[in-house]
This record gives sequence, C-alpha cells and structure tokens, in this order.
Amino acid sequence: MSVRGAKQHFSIQALQICDAFLIWLGFVIASFVRGPIREVLGMPLIADDGFKGTVWIIFIVVPLTPLVLERFGFYDRLLSRKRFQSSSILLRAMLAVVLIIAVIAVFGKYSGTKRLVLGSGLLFSSGFLWIRSRLTTNFLRSRAASEGYLERVVLAGTPEETGLFLEDLESEILETWKIVAHFDLETKTVGELDELIKQESIQRVVFLTGHAEFSRVARAVETCELQGVEAWIGATFLRAQVARPSFDAVGGRPMLVFRSTPELSWQLFAKKLVDMIGALVIVILTFPLWLVAMIGIKLASPGSPVIFTQNRAGLYGKSFRIYKFRTMVPDADQMLEKIKQDHGNEVDGPAFKLASDPRIFSFGRFLRKYSIDELPQMINVLKGEMSLVGPRPLPLHEIEAIKKSSHRRRLSMKPGVTCLWQISGRSDITDFEEWVKLDVAYIDRWSLWEDFRILFKTVPAVLFSKGAK
Repeated sequence: MSVRGAKQHFSIQALQICDAFLIWLGFVIASFVRGPIREVLGMPLIADDGFKGTVWIIFIVVPLTPLVLERFGFYDRLLSRKRFQSSSILLRAMLAVVLIIAVIAVFGKYSGTKRLVLGSGLLFSSGFLWIRSRLTTNFLRSRAASEGYLERVVLAGTPEETGLFLEDLESEILETWKIVAHFDLETKTVGELDELIKQESIQRVVFLTGHAEFSRVARAVETCELQGVEAWIGATFLRAQVARPSFDAVGGRPMLVFRSTPELSWQLFAKKLVDMIGALVIVILTFPLWLVAMIGIKLASPGSPVIFTQNRAGLYGKSFRIYKFRTMVPDADQMLEKIKQDHGNEVDGPAFKLASDPRIFSFGRFLRKYSIDELPQMINVLKGEMSLVGPRPLPLHEIEAIKKSSHRRRLSMKPGVTCLWQISGRSDITDFEEWVKLDVAYIDRWSLWEDFRILFKTVPAVLFSKGAK
C-alpha cells in the first residue's frame, strides 16, 4: 500500500494531531515527575513553577515538532520503508527540535528545573512517538495483508533481470507489494502491457531493462502515464559504487543524478551558519593567543612576516590562499626538496610530514603543538573558503602528485580546520591511504551532528597535543 493507500486509514493530519497530543503528554508527565528525577540525579529539591514556567515554550514545541517530523519524512512511506528508518528519522528530527529548544533555553535564561522539564519532556515525547510509529506501521501492514490493500505491481523486464531484482528486495517491500505479473519486454508489446494494466487494476509498473530497450520503455512509460499508473525505471545499466541516485530536471528534461556528496539541505545551510558564528566566536575568545603568537614570532624570527600564506586546494581543487601563523624559517619552501633528500618523508604518499623538520623554529614548534598556528584559518572560514570541519586542505603541489583518482574525492567537500584525521592521531597517521579513508568516511556519513561530534573531540585532541608534530 502506498502513502495514498495509507491515508485511507490514517491521514497525515490525523497522525500529526495524535503526535502533538503525545508530545504534550510527554511534557505533562515530565512536569509531574520532575521531583523524583531531581532526586535520582542528586539535584537539590527546590520550590519551582514547574509546568507553568515552561508552558509558553511547550505551546511552541507541540505544534512545531509534527511539522519538523513531516519535513524529515516521518510520515512518508509508512509501509515500505525499512524498520530502522523510522527510528533514524525520529532521532534526527528530535535532534533538530533539541537545538531549537536549546537556543530558546539559553537566551531565555531557563533555570535548571525548567531545563530538566524540557529535556525529560522531549525524552518522554520521543518514546511515545516511537511507540506510536511502530503500532501504526504494524497495524497498516496487517490491515493491508488481510484486506487486500497490497500494491498491485507488474515487473517488466527479462526473466533474469526480474529474478535478480526480487532477490535484492527487502522483506518490508515484499510485505506491501502483490506481484501480479512478470512482463517480458523482449517478447511482448506495449499494447499488451496496456491491456494488462486495465484488466488487473495495476498501480505500479517497475521497468528493469538495459539502455538498448529504452525506446520501448519510453513508449511503455507513456502508457502508464495516460492511465495514471506509477512507472519506476530501474537503471540496471548504471552501477554506482558510492554515489546516491536522485532525480532532477533541467530545461524540462528529466535527469538521473548520481551524487556522492551531501545534497543541498537545511543541514548544509546550518553548517554554513555554524561556520560563520563559530569562527567569529573563536576569534573573539582566542584573541589574546593571537597577540601572544604575533609577539612570539617577531621575537623568535625578527624581520619576517607573522602570517604565512600558501596556495591550497579547496572545494573541487579550486585554489585559495590559506592563512597560518608562521612556524618555519622564511625560505622554508625553497628548502623543501633538500629536506626530502636529507630526511625523507614520514608519510607514504604525496603529502609531506616530518616530525623533526629543521625548518621549524622553537617557538613555531610550540605553536604547532597546540594548533595555535591554525587560528588565522578562521579568516578563511569567514571568507567562505573553508569550513570548521572538513578534509584538511593540501598544498597544490601535493594534490598534483596524487596518482589515484579516487583520492581526489576528498576534494568534493569544502576543506576544514579540523577533521576525522585531526581527532584520530593527526601526524601519528603516516599512511596517506588511511588519511583519505578517514576523509571519505566523513563525506559519506556527513551530518550536522557528525560535525559537532568532531568539534567536541578536537578540543581534547588539541589541549593534550594528540599526534601533534
């Protein structure tokens, strides 16, 4: 049963009203049990206004949360999505709500008790929503199976292709589909498909074919379109390794897009916002360190510029000038080849790292140990050339030395000040292949939450000089 079928029993609006009630109930329960919770957490028991003190924010959260859930797709594909997807969607949506409440709580100067009610209320609400989601899905599936609401589907393709397709289908899909017929496109005509759709009340036709049959598939899709039947085209001739397929249109022409980087979304917009605000806050908080660094560099290496600039590879390899506090002697770039000959390279690959690099002066080594030399990169972040979190930008000559095309995937996301490599040992990682794996892993599983996790882990990595050289 499709979303349209599900609406026969539970409209999205009805589910949202039900969820709004469950969210309100979660906050009411949190208000009543705040005393025992404080006692369990060892917080002092004090007189407070409890529910009344948070009622206005609850009036915001109760109607807002169902809208956020809808935005994250919580009410979509109730039957056909995998069992863990509801939990994943609910978790991501509630994290977004938590961020909204956290901002309000901070600027509203909420007391510990009020924050406790809000936090525990969200936990209770999330639990109620998860239970409601599971009950709804189970009910719809059992109702669909018992009353014949399964989607009537035709698989159109060769017997080999349809057989392989069925082997790959998850059980959740098979529970919601009734395969009415296997239609062989090589031996049957589009007219026969047209008659089959009429006679069997078909809701969806799934085409499984190679590019050689596309002209016939195009005519068959027109037949489906005329009868208002869904047509799904399986692009079996395209075998993407990591890219995620999506659909778009340019100039009125349908386009199948394979994208291996995060899609434009509110999360990427939020990432830019976090970058701007975060960089500005870091500059303000660390300004005394900027003064110490500038004075120290002038004393340790007089007559040379305080700021070091270098062309680095940014997004998709586009060149930009990176800013750092200078930690090396003025002619460090000219000395590089001789250093490589005399001391070698501690990294297997195009990147160059040397723990005892003689070009680094003593105060510069101190700046590197605590990553103070990286602070001017906040300017790059404010200019939009870098992000707070992302693959570290390499010098252009190191990018040109990359031999594997797959290693260039690390350029498909804006470079960052910190990254997985930074919190996983920094210079302790001497295999460039491992370095790239960490960058690609970050790109593949990117989320706003992942950025926050890396930022929080960067602080102890810097303070305790983990892997710094």
